[in-house]
Amino acid sequence: MYFSRAVLAVGFLGMSFLHAAKPTVLFTDIGGDVDDTWAVAHILRSPELDLKLIVTETGESEYRGRVTAKLLEAAKRTDIHVGLGLDFGVMPDKERHQGPWVKGYELENYPGQIHKDGIKAFYDLVDATEEKVIVIAIGPALTLAKAVSDNPKVAVECDLFGMYGSFRIGYDGSKELAAEYNVADNPKAFRAVMEAPWNSITLTPLDTCGLFSLKGDNYAKIWSSMDDPLLQAVIENYCIWAPRVPWIHCDFFTERSSTLFDDVAVYMAYDGSLLNYETLRFSVDDKGFTKIDEDGPYAAKVATSWIDMDAFESFLSHRLLGLDI
Repeated sequence: MYFSRAVLAVGFLGMSFLHAAKPTVLFTDIGGDVDDTWAVAHILRSPELDLKLIVTETGESEYRGRVTAKLLEAAKRTDIHVGLGLDFGVMPDKERHQGPWVKGYELENYPGQIHKDGIKAFYDLVDATEEKVIVIAIGPALTLAKAVSDNPKVAVECDLFGMYGSFRIGYDGSKELAAEYNVADNPKAFRAVMEAPWNSITLTPLDTCGLFSLKGDNYAKIWSSMDDPLLQAVIENYCIWAPRVPWIHCDFFTERSSTLFDDVAVYMAYDGSLLNYETLRFSVDDKGFTKIDEDGPYAAKVATSWIDMDAFESFLSHRLLGLDI
């Protein structure tokens, strides 16, 4: 579907006077790692963020759009627009890790608005919004890179919060640095995002987001909250995802979550006070390694360590359950 600029302005801003939440856009490769699904739920339970638009990243845009749309419908949040990002062809079943959850779900049946051109929808939203827009980026950045490369002025009106990189710690707390997936998938695209004239850039690398998961009572309460349609949808996706992913032997899904990388990026967008930050200059090589470099071409505010990760775990559990609102 395509809409005039006037119609988009009314659609995107229709709820903006109801609260002081910040207008927010999510760029996500949802349907791959289930942490994106958790992140959407996190945003929906965060009154500080007014989620206007979700744009798909990488892979098959329609598949990712269907996962997005069905999740929003389960949450009764079909006021949120879904934008299809750049499309890279039909994904094979083995890569559709949440595919069974959307079997038979047709994108055109989504009661809300679907934009075939997600980049244009992003431009129109920013153009229609007087205040700075929060952009949360939690996937490889090909669509976002094209958006800000083709129209750099749009970045000036946005604050970027991204899940990218590995500066002192690799996966699972390893001291061996990693070419973090969201960067390594396409280092050129990530460089383009970093070169854009954002109002501000804040990143969570593996140093912080790669350490976080929900476990114990904090997870058990969510696992058992089957009277909550949004959390039920998250757990359904987790149960489908766990036996299908090739990179881990996920036999613990009844006891704890997988690593929730993306939830840390969401948290930074509205608070982030349980994290320590450094302003780092860095470079990005062709394999996707982000290297601290005083003469590097890129600079960002980077969450490099936790002040209290246990406190955030308890906080996020309560927030997802709606107990802190």
